[in-house]
Amino acid sequence: MSARASRPVLPSRRTVLAGAGAGALAAGLPAAARAAEGAVLGEYDVVVVGSGAAGMTAALTAAVRGLSVVVVEKAATFGGSAARSGAGIWLPNNSVILAAGVPDTPQKAAQYLAAVVGPEVPAARREAFLTHGPRMLDFVMAHSPLRFRYMAGYSDYYPDLPGGLPGGRSIEPDQLDGNVLGPELARLNPAYMPVPAGMVVFSQDYKWLTLAAVSAKGLAVSTACLARGTEAALCGEKPLTMGQALAAGLRAGLQRAGVPVWLETPLVDLVQEGGAVTGVVVERGGVRATVRARKGVVVGSGGFEHHAGMRAQYQQQPVGTQWSVGAKENTGDGIRAGQRAGAALALMEDAWWGPSIPLPGEPYFCLAERTLPGGLVVNAAGARFVNEAAPYSDVVHVMYEKDRGAPGSHIPAWLIVDQNYRSKYLFKDVLPALAFPDAWYASGAVKKAWSWDALAGQIGVPAGALRATLGRFNAQAWNGSDPDFHRGDSAYDHYYTDPGVTPNSCLAPVWAPPFYAFRIVPGDLGTKGGIVTDERARALREDGSVIPGLYAAGNASAAVMGHSYAGAGSTIGPAMTFGHIAANDIAGA
Repeated sequence: MSARASRPVLPSRRTVLAGAGAGALAAGLPAAARAAEGAVLGEYDVVVVGSGAAGMTAALTAAVRGLSVVVVEKAATFGGSAARSGAGIWLPNNSVILAAGVPDTPQKAAQYLAAVVGPEVPAARREAFLTHGPRMLDFVMAHSPLRFRYMAGYSDYYPDLPGGLPGGRSIEPDQLDGNVLGPELARLNPAYMPVPAGMVVFSQDYKWLTLAAVSAKGLAVSTACLARGTEAALCGEKPLTMGQALAAGLRAGLQRAGVPVWLETPLVDLVQEGGAVTGVVVERGGVRATVRARKGVVVGSGGFEHHAGMRAQYQQQPVGTQWSVGAKENTGDGIRAGQRAGAALALMEDAWWGPSIPLPGEPYFCLAERTLPGGLVVNAAGARFVNEAAPYSDVVHVMYEKDRGAPGSHIPAWLIVDQNYRSKYLFKDVLPALAFPDAWYASGAVKKAWSWDALAGQIGVPAGALRATLGRFNAQAWNGSDPDFHRGDSAYDHYYTDPGVTPNSCLAPVWAPPFYAFRIVPGDLGTKGGIVTDERARALREDGSVIPGLYAAGNASAAVMGHSYAGAGSTIGPAMTFGHIAANDIAGA
């Protein structure tokens, strides 16, 4: 089956659970409320669990609304997965894109989101996101140093669906001086991929940095990144962009609002009285104690991507905690606590998937590399099975499907490129034509051979099948069309490509030895299943009733995107929006 960009690819099943398996997950957990009896760390109107984008937006909103707030964070750093990310934010009709002339309207956005998500996500939740997202962004800019830039040309992931925009709706943080945080900057969670030293790089720049060796614009963007870095250094600034800027800017907003963030303070459990959530039990300084919440608890503690037991229980195999780039502290603590409090769970089988290369030390979330012309992806049968340039989540959904033409699934798969490709394009952080690190080969993540047959032997696929696949692919690439999987039919397909290649910027033959193969596994940015919430971000039981005092946002909640992914930033945009909604609801705003 192909992952065509004209239609989302959805799994065939959905999980909605409340209590099922809770006993197994909670086995051995102490009775937290009883253990903490008599030990109270403090009392606030609102307790926020987690200092990612969802949690800090919720805390900032609550504080500005006049409520007393504390943020409890498991890690020794703040920012969570958001700080590690590229920090694209998908928010239709926000003031930044409208000022840039994007032809968006509420009607277009509603039509598009409904087409992408389908009926599985209640209309009221979709409407809440679309209504409150722009308001949230303006609120954050009014109460923090954050400013944002339009990611021009980064298409919606399904631009051919009704309401889709080929120019995109995504934004990212503008440059921020880390000095605004003072000593607190040292406690910012590091980025997944550090910006090259001496440069100031925005997420949108990476598209062109990849092409710097073959594109005049790529060289110009590289020069501009270096110039920004030089200017910042001369001014004594500590320039931050992407997720580093987002997390630092939100934290600066909390500093201004007087909101404490308690690091190294993991959630143990929720406290319930009379069926309502009235606080949390945490561990702080080696002591287990209660923090009371007079008005509500907002769970923004992230997903469960690094909890092997939960992944084995809820998700398809093979799956691995070692393939996720989410924050390592995301082990589902808030989700399990919510489940013990009676919350229903949904979308637990799904994640914010992306084809990844299991490099030693940390997986590499593969974006541009599988889309650039001169490469293709094959399965264990040596056959193509997907549009390599399709949205990353769709590609992994297809990887988990059973191959009708060969035994087993498409896991692992292999990205195959040639030396022509390697001589032109940046690969991760390895410059064109330079050798890959020996450790990549030693780990088995990369193979290299001087013929198609030899490469087939190294990756364990039938040589004849691989020859046939490459022969057919090359013939189609010369013509600039892909009738098999429609690579290049969608505007989205052309974002991470080489505009100098014609007639199709994401298709070129694979012919120049040596040849390289990169092992592709189902990685992720984090899981997307969690506590079921309503349009007010209130946690719901399986029967649809509200659990008083309990709210959830971000990857601790079941995603408003359902099984799909509307555009770049479909994680962070809703996370911040529903954190904002939760705090407003608590404040009665």
